[in-house]
Amino acid sequence: MLLSYRNAVHCFPEPSMPYPIRATVALPLLMLMLLAGCKPNAEKAPGNPMAGGGMPPPEVEVIVASARSLPRSVEIPGRMQAVRTAQVRARVEGVVEKRLFTEGSEVKAGTPLFRIDPRTLQANLASADAAVAKAQADATMNGITVARLRNLLPAKAVSQQEYDLAVAKQKLAEADVASAQAARSRARIDLENSTVPAPISGRIGRALVTEGALVGRGEATPLPTIEQLDPIWVNFAQSSADFLRLRDGQKQAAGLPVKLVLENGRDYPMTGKLLFQDMAIDPATGSVGLRAEFPNPQRALLPGQFVSVRLPVSQAVDKITVPQRAVQASAQGQLVMIVSPDGKLAPQPVKTAGLAGNDWVITEGLKGGEQVVVNGLQKARPGMPVKAVPVGGAKSSPAPTPAPAPTPVAAPAKAAAVTPAGK
Repeated sequence: MLLSYRNAVHCFPEPSMPYPIRATVALPLLMLMLLAGCKPNAEKAPGNPMAGGGMPPPEVEVIVASARSLPRSVEIPGRMQAVRTAQVRARVEGVVEKRLFTEGSEVKAGTPLFRIDPRTLQANLASADAAVAKAQADATMNGITVARLRNLLPAKAVSQQEYDLAVAKQKLAEADVASAQAARSRARIDLENSTVPAPISGRIGRALVTEGALVGRGEATPLPTIEQLDPIWVNFAQSSADFLRLRDGQKQAAGLPVKLVLENGRDYPMTGKLLFQDMAIDPATGSVGLRAEFPNPQRALLPGQFVSVRLPVSQAVDKITVPQRAVQASAQGQLVMIVSPDGKLAPQPVKTAGLAGNDWVITEGLKGGEQVVVNGLQKARPGMPVKAVPVGGAKSSPAPTPAPAPTPVAAPAKAAAVTPAGK
């Protein structure tokens, strides 16, 4: 104490101040410095009640494991296909004058899509009309001749040969009339085809020709393609062994709907139905072709899209399921994190047996009633106390940390006269 006092005194040298007065001023300053140096350490001490309240246990969202009756299903990869596909083609030769549709839009059967220059076709129809008129006139003339000769034949004014020849010419003229009428009908159809209609209702694709293009010369020029997308098909295949198991299982799951899983892992909101199966096994692949049909009012499914078909195969009873995100994979196998009865986080090994919708079916490890953690594991570790809250429940706000109590300041001790050593 004397040594510290001497060091403190030497820190405030005042040559002009008498020694007893210097000691009287320095001693209170020394005591304040010692108290200030001890204050932080005292506040940080583990057992100090004024060090502030402890952090509350982290919250984790849990579900209570319970058994429920659910259908067992299998997922089979498949590919979408339009129910009907029609390739629009130019049926007559001509120059495209105008495109009458918007690419990618919905069209109805019979809607005009292209207009081809009709002038040549109109001229062909006029020529066909003239040919029909000429043939009809020839037929009328031959009919009059036959009638006149028929009246003269009993009087032997004409020979039988002349009469027979007139009858033959009349029949030939009638045939010419029928031929001219057929040519006129064909010319009328060609004129009608100068406006290209939509053969089916559906979504029309990209136009393959533009205005001014010459189409239909020697072949039916392809124009856009129309696909009917509502409803829509999905084609998939199963091996012969899997198909037998599927067929036997579906007897138990009769009436259950077929579901669809998109490429991003999400379920398609509408259910479908199984249409048919191939009559024979493909010898090249050893599989059986299957097809299902799904409604597609929003055109969310497109031809050529890869999907997974979820087929019900049986009706399972009393199976425990947990969300997919609750199951974790480790070197020892699959496990879930549960909240033990003492409120601590604990791992629980489990075994799964496929998916039921978006949930894993648990066959071993859970008996029901356990609190299985589905969210919040990033804030907790096994063995830590946690606070379990239901999934989607309101989380409690963290408790406010109490403000530290003010540290009492000791009153300065009254200076005492200290006699230095040696005096």
